[in-house]
Amino acid sequence: MNYTKYAKGYYMPPEISLDWLKKDALDHAPVWCSVDLRDGNQSLMIPMSLDEKLAFFDLLVRVGFKEIEVGFPAASETEYEFLRRLVEDDLIPDDVTVQVLTQAREHIIRRTFDALRGVKNAIVHVYNSTSVAQREQVFQKSKEEILAIAVEGAKLLKKLTEEAGANYRFEYSPESFTGTEPEYALEVCNAVLDVWQPTPEHKAIINLPVTVQMSMPHVYGMQVAYVGAHLKYRDAVVLSLHPHNDRGCGVADAEMGLLAGADRLEGTLFGNGERTGNVDIITVAMNMCALGVDPQLDFSNLPHLVEVYERVTRMQVNPRQPYAGALVFAAFSGSHQDAIAKGMKHWEEQKPEKWSLPYLYIDPKDVGRTYDGDVIRINSQSGKGGVAYIMEQQYGVVMPKQMREDFGYRVKSVSDNGHKELQPDEIYKVFADTYVNLSFPYELVDFLLKKLPDGTRVGDVHLKVDGEERTYEARGNGRLDAISNALQQNLELSYTNLTYSEHALEIGQNSRAISYISITGADGKVHWGVGLDTDIITSSVLALFSAVNRMKAGH
Repeated sequence: MNYTKYAKGYYMPPEISLDWLKKDALDHAPVWCSVDLRDGNQSLMIPMSLDEKLAFFDLLVRVGFKEIEVGFPAASETEYEFLRRLVEDDLIPDDVTVQVLTQAREHIIRRTFDALRGVKNAIVHVYNSTSVAQREQVFQKSKEEILAIAVEGAKLLKKLTEEAGANYRFEYSPESFTGTEPEYALEVCNAVLDVWQPTPEHKAIINLPVTVQMSMPHVYGMQVAYVGAHLKYRDAVVLSLHPHNDRGCGVADAEMGLLAGADRLEGTLFGNGERTGNVDIITVAMNMCALGVDPQLDFSNLPHLVEVYERVTRMQVNPRQPYAGALVFAAFSGSHQDAIAKGMKHWEEQKPEKWSLPYLYIDPKDVGRTYDGDVIRINSQSGKGGVAYIMEQQYGVVMPKQMREDFGYRVKSVSDNGHKELQPDEIYKVFADTYVNLSFPYELVDFLLKKLPDGTRVGDVHLKVDGEERTYEARGNGRLDAISNALQQNLELSYTNLTYSEHALEIGQNSRAISYISITGADGKVHWGVGLDTDIITSSVLALFSAVNRMKAGH
């Protein structure tokens, strides 16, 4: 990599103001403009069909966009027909403004106005490139000649709008702004504004695009602050941003530019766009939401947005895409899972006013995700806390603390050997197969005990040993003690430290009891067993048999 052939392609503004950096966050949402149907569409290997663009437009309206760039009508017949379809089928809500893009060239501008016939609210967005590289290499024109192109385009927009008797708003972009001397970009923008003569009641839009990202985000912020401070008609101008993502800093550029005084942001859902893409509006908006600012866009069902977007664009949303990716809330690591599980319990019990959970920056439910399927995910990296959380949330199984580690290792082993993530039903199957109602070599058939005046329990326990039925006398201080004594006295079993716990278990319409028992074998190893039955006493005896069977098998 020959890094020596690269040099800074951007220009610092002649005046530096850093007052805007004293703010620690944005305090209100900008005007949002989606450019998915134009900038996003032109970057697709297979551009959207007319019906796909209509579906996407409807989605953007439902999300809450009030300004939507619908295309470059002079660029292709599909672009032209799409706008005409929106108009003729009355698909544009009265509170939505459609934006169209045009180069500052007369025949393209006139074709654009043909497409706009009948549009109630429109922004005509005209642009020409102003950067040093474009001036010298592409157009081979002087600064004066480039400025003249912008001015002539602005005049034609105004003339055609007056001829049409329309009330269109105007937007101007000095394309490749980031490679333009800021003072020259300012000169061109002010010359355009002198043509349009905007008023506070009828504002113009000046858009400063990061056509190619060239600098660190704070530099772009300083460029925006400089232009914003020296624009003519400032109270009649909406200062807009259009960041691309060449350096991977599209969101940072957007946030810096907004802090520096911009009023509006153009971008796309999920950051689709040319090269490395546009700024992802979802990320910027949700970053605001996470700091308690109303983004004024509805992203409460991001899975649906992902589904529509992937269908109509044939693009894929990265699983780690901020807020929207399938894995952004997923915790596989044991320590993360344990912290999240404890945080969720604290949230449910304490009900604090403000959201603050370990590793979960926002509440997944706010964007249409679930705690059970999206947060705690189990693989070979997971810990006992995450496994226990899944069992409790999905199946109501609340294992004793000491048992969680034993079960956690077994689940991790299954995942490791299978080299895969385990779904909740697979985790439960490991639990059931390992611990629940085990009946070999000792199978419980029945038991009958009575209580003597001194509290002793006596009676019989009926069981099968390797399939052969047997009956043993049972005596002890309680039911479990009596049956445990019978097993140890007649089956040459030896164990100590029997522990027992139980709770009610709700599964569908059936209420059952689940019991947990641990015993310590002669070798000091602890063996767990689980019993499940509609009767709590029977479930406890089944748990004992399960533990004894696991000990006999060496588990």
